[in-house]
Parts: sequence; structure tokens; C-alpha cells
Amino acid sequence: MSHQPERKEKNCLNCGTTVLGRYCHECGQENIETKESFFSLLKHFVYDILHFDNKFFDTLKYILFRPGFVAKEYVEGKRARYLHPIRMYLFTSAIFFVVFFSLGNLKTGFLDLNATTDTLSRKDRVEILEDLKKELPRKPGDSELLRSIRRLQDTTRPVTPVDINTVEGKPLFGFGDSTYISVAKYDSAQRKIPATSRDGWIKQKIIRKSIEINIRYHGDASETLKAFAELFFHKLSYLLFILLPFFALILRLLYIRRRNFYYSDHAVFTLYHYIFSFILLLFIFVFVALQNWWHLTVFSYFIRGLLIAWFLYLFLALRQFYRQGWGKTFSKFLLLNLLGIIVLLLLFIVYFFFTLFQL
Repeated sequence: MSHQPERKEKNCLNCGTTVLGRYCHECGQENIETKESFFSLLKHFVYDILHFDNKFFDTLKYILFRPGFVAKEYVEGKRARYLHPIRMYLFTSAIFFVVFFSLGNLKTGFLDLNATTDTLSRKDRVEILEDLKKELPRKPGDSELLRSIRRLQDTTRPVTPVDINTVEGKPLFGFGDSTYISVAKYDSAQRKIPATSRDGWIKQKIIRKSIEINIRYHGDASETLKAFAELFFHKLSYLLFILLPFFALILRLLYIRRRNFYYSDHAVFTLYHYIFSFILLLFIFVFVALQNWWHLTVFSYFIRGLLIAWFLYLFLALRQFYRQGWGKTFSKFLLLNLLGIIVLLLLFIVYFFFTLFQL
């Protein structure tokens, strides 16, 4: 509500309806004086910010310390004192991903995209080369082993750990043949063989994309993986958002006999659980960063404790929100986690290939 004085006239300036109180019953606009001073405008702005903060922190308090309570209150219609779940989800997810990528850019060992692509020192190259030469008598025809040895022996080129485990010139993920230096050559080779012996549609798509990636990154496996990881993690929010309705659907199926719960109610529960998960993961990532900075094992205990609290919280939230016995809640808690992992893996595979084809 604004602190501006109410207009004496009772016609709504927005829709023209006769206003019976301070607010128009048709469009909801507040019937107040339109002219206000700069200080009044500033005061109104500060009030709205503080009002948002108060709702946010009140909601946050209950989310953290009373599992399932805010979601239960919301579906029962008690919403005035709490921040809307969509607004709170957007706010917390934005903060989560800002911190997520900020910690990654600090090279704390968490989301360090260069962690596996550091150039090997001369000492490391010599040690690895000696180990690979010992393997050579047992694998005399291993082309990957021979290429790794040649790369290590070539002192004019830097070598990363990733390079030792890749076959130079071979398309990504081991599909295709190293002789296919372009998509046109691969397509030409496919046309020359009988239709029954050609690669399937899906395999052709993957091989073509693999060849394109090899050409774009000049066969540099470390650069390819780095580009893939950057694209994958920067679009991780899409995967989490897509998972949300699936999680709500699993809850709908688990509680299908509870006819007083609509799909939207399960979605509200899921939103608040996501909000709690974002907050918990923020603490976990901070503790991981602190552990990497200070090398104190005490932070590892905090991380384990938070992971245990994550599962315990979900169990208690289900118990509070759906009001079923401990035994039923525990069995559905296990099913929810099992089905959730299966759906997450399927979506992860789809997202993996989606990211790959965007490289």
C-alpha cells in the first residue's frame, strides 16, 4: 500500500469504475493522488524494497527450519506473509548460479574447467613416458598407446593429461575412422557402400558432429572438453528447470489417491524444495571452496552433514506437507528418490547430446 493521500474523487483513473474504498474492485489500482514529490517517490521505492526483504526473510526462515510448512500454508491459501514461490525461486536460483560460476572462476578446484588441462611438467612427462614404455610389450599394437608415447617424446608441443588418453585425429567418443578428415569425405564413403551396410541415422549424425568438432578445435581434445564443459555448465539451469515438472509429476503419481492435492500443489511443494536445495548447495559450494583454500578437513564434515540434512529435510517435508504416517512417508520418500534419479539420468543424457550438438 502506498503512503500517498487518497483521492477525493471516486472514479478509478485506470478503468473509470466507481471506487468504493481505497482500491478499485475491478482492476485493483490504488485510488491515490497522482502527483508526488521526489522524496515521496524515493520513500515509496525504499518501502517496496524493505517489504520484499521482510517477506523474503520471513519465508526463508520457515523454509530452512520448518520443512514443508510454507508449501502447506501456500496451498491452504495463507499466502499474504510469504513471498510468492515463483519469485523466490527466480531470486534464489539467480543467486545460486552467480555464486556457482564465481567460485568456479576462482579456480578453487570446484568447477575448475582447467583442472584437467594443465600442461604436464618435464618431470611428469618423463615419468609417464617410462610407465607407457613398460606397457608397450604387453600391448605392442595399441595405436592409442603409441600415439601417447610419440606426443610425450615430442618436446616441442605441450601435453596435458587429457591428451595422453585421446587418439589424435579420431572423431569424438570413438565413432568413425581417423581417415575421415571432413564430413564430405565421410558422406562420400557412406554412399560407396551398400545401403544395408551404412551407418544408421543416429550414428551418422553423431559421426558428422564429431568430425565437425575435431575440425573446429583442430583435434585438440583439451580445448574440445573445455568448450563442452563451459557450454554444459552454463546451461545447467535449463536442465534443473526442465526437471521441476517431472519431479512434481512423480509426486502426483505417488500421491494419486490423495484427491485433495492437485498437480499445482505438488508443483508448489517442488518449488519450495528447489529453493531449499539451492540454498543448501550454496553452503556446500562455499565449504568446498574454503576447504580448497585452507585445506582444513573440518569443512568436509560440514559438507557431509549438509548432504545428510538434504535427504532428511525432504523426508520431513513430505511428512509435513502430505500428512501421512512415518512408514508410508518413508516408502514414498525412497520411491521418489529412485524415480527422481532415473528421470534425472534420462534428462542428463538428452541434455548431454543437446549440448554436444550445440558445440
